[in-house]
Amino acid sequence: MHINFAMWRKASWQLIKMDDKKEWDALDVVSKWLIATRSAVTLVTVYSCVISGLLAWRDGNFSWLPFIILTLGLFIAHGTNNLLNDYTDYTRGVDKDNYFRTQYGVHPLVQGFFTKPQQIRWFIVSGILATLAGVYALFNTSFNPAVIGLFAFGAVVLLAYTYPFKYWGLGELAIFLIWGPIMIGGVYLTLGLINGGDTSNLWNVVLAGVPYGLGVASINIGKHIDKHDDDKAKGVGTFPVRVGEAFARRVDQASIILIYVVIAYLVFVPRYFTPVMLIVFLAFKHGLNAVKLLNNPRPAQPPAGYPAWPTWFSAAAFFHNRQFGGWLILGLIVDTLLHVIPFTAKLIAQYWS
Repeated sequence: MHINFAMWRKASWQLIKMDDKKEWDALDVVSKWLIATRSAVTLVTVYSCVISGLLAWRDGNFSWLPFIILTLGLFIAHGTNNLLNDYTDYTRGVDKDNYFRTQYGVHPLVQGFFTKPQQIRWFIVSGILATLAGVYALFNTSFNPAVIGLFAFGAVVLLAYTYPFKYWGLGELAIFLIWGPIMIGGVYLTLGLINGGDTSNLWNVVLAGVPYGLGVASINIGKHIDKHDDDKAKGVGTFPVRVGEAFARRVDQASIILIYVVIAYLVFVPRYFTPVMLIVFLAFKHGLNAVKLLNNPRPAQPPAGYPAWPTWFSAAAFFHNRQFGGWLILGLIVDTLLHVIPFTAKLIAQYWS
């Protein structure tokens, strides 16, 4: 076994499909973890943390060590949730008979790459590493009640998302809250408390987390629409199963449109952002493509040459969120620089306060 840095990069950017156990066994530990936890998807956690970090820097609350520890901890926690997700669905018999999950990426349990005890061991080790980051945050904020609440909420959702939240149709809402206002606001607050800075902008930060949370939720709703029939047949009560496929498509369309409404609001009403943040509208055409796709039900078969089947709505939402997330980060970098460079900060205070 050798360290496969090329696979680290690949698995961090795209979902990996692999059928040969010998090829799997030859991978290094990090590659296996990145593939098994679907890190191309868990990368959304890093985006949320970067958004928090930039907003904390803008308000003088940023420091590298806490930011790196929190980001790694939350990234690992997301991967830990995915390990538990696969274990729970496999144990309950959901991931059988060529189920949706097994078609778009490696499922170590279904494919015999891991045994159930191995999957549990990977889950435990990942969970311990994620918990250590949380413990670091607790100690360095003197066990602030808000941080305790965030830690407890995250632990509950990590353990209960797959079952019962997803079966109750609450998984999509939980994803919006966690990867949007809660994670972005929570990391910002924790950084502010560690650095003893001013956190009076917290509620604007929480609102600024809404667009990215909506983007992540749009992927999840799209995925659950894509596998609506399979989930319904197996008794998995996701949001689209509970409310119906057509209504879920309308909700997904609304979530994409609201992304841009909230950004515009934050620019023009409280003027929390400068107009440079309107750069995110460069991703709007991709959002519009996803909205148009959601006008009609998912086709029974993929069009000729379509590369991402069985994902359909989720693929369009995922591509849009990648584009939107990139422009959002770029806009935040420029917006933050405008606020922290003395000359431009003075101009903002004078003309865009």
